[in-house]
Amino acid sequence: MSLRQDADRIIKSALNSALPDNAVSKALRQIRFSEGKVVLIAAGKAAWQMANAAYNEMGGRIDGGVVVTKYDHSKGAIGNLQIFEAGHPVSDANSYSATQKALDCVRGLSKEDNVLFLLSGGGSALFEKPLVSEEENQYITRQLLKCGADIVEMNTIRKRLSAVKGGRFAQACAPAHVFAIVLSDILGDPLDMIASGPAYPDSSTCEKAVEIATRYNLDLSDQAKELLRKETPKSLDNVTTFITGSVKQLCASAMETATELGYEPFFLSASLDCEARDAGSFLASIARDHQDSTKSLAFIAGGETVVHLTGHGLGGRNQEIALSAALEVSGCRETCVFSVGSDGTDGPTDAAGGYCDQDTRAKLAAQGIDIKAVLADNDAYHALGKCDGLIMTGATGTNVNDLTVLLIKR
Repeated sequence: MSLRQDADRIIKSALNSALPDNAVSKALRQIRFSEGKVVLIAAGKAAWQMANAAYNEMGGRIDGGVVVTKYDHSKGAIGNLQIFEAGHPVSDANSYSATQKALDCVRGLSKEDNVLFLLSGGGSALFEKPLVSEEENQYITRQLLKCGADIVEMNTIRKRLSAVKGGRFAQACAPAHVFAIVLSDILGDPLDMIASGPAYPDSSTCEKAVEIATRYNLDLSDQAKELLRKETPKSLDNVTTFITGSVKQLCASAMETATELGYEPFFLSASLDCEARDAGSFLASIARDHQDSTKSLAFIAGGETVVHLTGHGLGGRNQEIALSAALEVSGCRETCVFSVGSDGTDGPTDAAGGYCDQDTRAKLAAQGIDIKAVLADNDAYHALGKCDGLIMTGATGTNVNDLTVLLIKR
């Protein structure tokens, strides 16, 4: 098979391994619900898939609920649940109205009632009731996305500006007990940071939030500044949490498939956390160092890189990894780098990620496209689209960080 076919096989098997269905069913087998109602609330990019798995397992026991996921991530009706699609990575009117519906569902529950809370990455934008104006909430999120803050820094700020983040949703459910099943999309699986921890005590501090806002010179209203100084819940007595799925599983599956395809796999890290362009350059340097190999090699990493926006183009971190690698693998032989978001979307695009090989730079140059200029304008999407470098999977139903792979085929 070709390099691109090998890449597609690895991507498909890895994504299938990370689907939440089995993980949700396994977690449910550990839960003993009390005799009262069971209200299901699901939020995040994988919300529909998680809710569907839960409903298939215990539909007759569920008294209703709300599912809020990203646009084009719903796959249809699920029993008696209300399904909403909303904005990501910036909250929109649908995010706010869907979250209010969820709050309405859990209002007035008794101690004998239960809330089954299914949470996945993307919930910070999708599940939101801001304590500032909706317009300022969107403005602050855009600032955080543009300044290069990492996901923990972003969520430290967003928790304090929200009525549902940082454990406050669990408080709204009280006295009912919340059983939270969490699909991790953050390195190290910090439960209070995944989707900004709506049902988990917050470990961050006001001092840290103020320091982040100062360091990135965020433009905040007086109201927002005051909220940063208000402490979030540090303990919750009505929550039991189960964490399921992670980027390590994604990497393990990629290594297994690479081995089946004849590659010798090398696991680099499941905590890739740097500028996207630096990650691409790093993988390209590994590629150059191993061009004399007589074996087919696969170098595999997982994590979540960041992009500092310097231009006005269209793209995402995975696309920037691939395009930056293309600069330096052009002199290699049968070598490719690809990176993909496990949720099937990369940044504000319909692509899951990007692919490059030793011919990408020449293909773009023949069309008058300079990769350095493209990266400066953050326009990887359009450049990769001109050389068959976009990876399109559609919504996958899961969200456990990104998979980045270097293949050298011999």
